[in-house]
Amino acid sequence: MPLYRDDAIVLRTHKLGEADRIVTFLSREHGKIRGVGRGVRRTSSRFGARLEPFMMVDVQLHTGRSLDTVTQVETIGPYARQICADYALYTAGAAMLETADRLVAAEHEPAVQQYWLLAGGLRALAERTHPPGLVMDSYLLRALAVAGWAPSFAECARCGEPGPHHAFSVGSGGAVCSRCRPPGSAAPAPETFTLLGALLGGDWDVAEAAEPRHRTEASGLVAAYSQYYLERTLRSLRMIEREA
Repeated sequence: MPLYRDDAIVLRTHKLGEADRIVTFLSREHGKIRGVGRGVRRTSSRFGARLEPFMMVDVQLHTGRSLDTVTQVETIGPYARQICADYALYTAGAAMLETADRLVAAEHEPAVQQYWLLAGGLRALAERTHPPGLVMDSYLLRALAVAGWAPSFAECARCGEPGPHHAFSVGSGGAVCSRCRPPGSAAPAPETFTLLGALLGGDWDVAEAAEPRHRTEASGLVAAYSQYYLERTLRSLRMIEREA
């Protein structure tokens, strides 16, 4: 059977039989792929620990009829240990993995931007480069933007009128002017709009300077926006400890 190799991030795993595991990867060249790790749940497995969520690996698989089979794994980024050791890192990372899994729905279709975005986000979590809540919110906004649902925080999402604006409508795509504002729109603080724009653009100096109350407000809007466009609830978000 033909072999192929790729860099990949482990998104999730499922038990199969007594000793095997089905592993879902987001890979650099092949998009989302699923493979069976034979015997990886045994303590004697040579690479079972490398096939855990958050791990970034160089994986070799051979093509099967329904599922491919993992034949070799080498570690690139051992992020699982650092992330799983801290609750805030783990819950933020879990939400990121779940989002990537849902945004890249079809298997074996390249999603290079999504791969690199997730890789960078997990690295930032593991290395504690930025607060985990900010990393998660930035990732969610940017991943949705790559998927075609980029929010607007400066111009009106409906008519394009330059801001600043004082209302936010999830269904409209972000900030809305007074004329376009639909009933039920949120009214975030101006500083929250600034923070959201910084998270989308990767301006970490501005993001980290934001006050906790604006971080909390922004995080709530990001959660609502993400779940609206993913068309389902992100289960991992229920575990998030919001910054006070």
